[in-house]
Amino acid sequence: MEVFSSDSDCDLEQFAQLSDFDNSDSDQDQLVSSRTFRRINFMASLTDAEFTFRFRLNKTSVEFVLNEIMPFIKIKSKRNNGIPPLHQLLLTLRFYALGTMLNSVADFAGVSLSSACRIVSNISAAIARLYNKYIVLHTRSTDKFYNIAQFPRVCGAIDCTHVRIQSPCSTIGEEFRNRKGYFSLNVQAVCDAELKLLNVVARWPGSSHDATIFNNSHLRASCEDGNLGNRWLLGDSAYPNRPYLLTPLLNPSTSQEIRYNEAHIKTRNTIERTFGVWKRRFPVIALTMRLSLSNIQRVIIATAVLHNICKDNNIQLVPPEVQLSEDETEVVNEVTSENTVVQTIDDRSRQQLILNYF
Repeated sequence: MEVFSSDSDCDLEQFAQLSDFDNSDSDQDQLVSSRTFRRINFMASLTDAEFTFRFRLNKTSVEFVLNEIMPFIKIKSKRNNGIPPLHQLLLTLRFYALGTMLNSVADFAGVSLSSACRIVSNISAAIARLYNKYIVLHTRSTDKFYNIAQFPRVCGAIDCTHVRIQSPCSTIGEEFRNRKGYFSLNVQAVCDAELKLLNVVARWPGSSHDATIFNNSHLRASCEDGNLGNRWLLGDSAYPNRPYLLTPLLNPSTSQEIRYNEAHIKTRNTIERTFGVWKRRFPVIALTMRLSLSNIQRVIIATAVLHNICKDNNIQLVPPEVQLSEDETEVVNEVTSENTVVQTIDDRSRQQLILNYF
């Protein structure tokens, strides 16, 4: 099995420096800590279905994730009402499920807003540190991809999706305004035929072109080094056509080219379905996130890890509690002259595939 590291690569180096709870309390924390909260045992009080609906993971998976992240979380506070790791994880999962303001989740868990913010940041960072363990670009899906539309030797589908955010600040905010007019991070992902995430890059502002993200990624370097072997990724026309990344024909003219495009579109649709499942399972990435950029990146990567854990454990996708709008159609940027030259050269490989298989 081949293992590829992500560039986001999401700045995982930053996640190693987890911010522990400190002993200094704000006035709000002192007020909250003076109260006596009765921690609800959700494991015992909720049925399996109710628990999964509220926290998006079932009880067994929550215990599993808690054990996985325990080496990365610490509590230094000596307060009597310190929040146990399980409740920290449940608070964070509740935030992922609602995608709402942090004060609503703080009220739900009976903690201060500042504590809820620290918990979401720390737990998200801890989960994100599991990236290399649960998000791995493998080549085992070629047969399952082939069964979709008889497209040979596909190991993954690649695309980008926009995650809405508030404007970071007045000085750099416009970099994050995408072509649809709202602020976002443009998140690149690769999936397999079972809708598992194989690679995620979550550090580019919404104005970035899909091809720019790919061309500056470690994923591209791995592909250039031949790590995919004789297999390839499928991408839409926003990407340059390369021997390891096949795109659809813009103007198919023969019956073989038409069949190629039809098979390409059906097979590539797996990444759109993956985005849909990911966002319905964790609505926080489908709604506007009102966090710092570093915390937004942590949440994106953390939910990606949890999505794969859910797929590994066959956790049923339950409907979200909040109303989600359908993702808008992606706007394809014009191909640059540099990509046009590459496309002309690499068209020979694609044309050979069309003649041999379609």
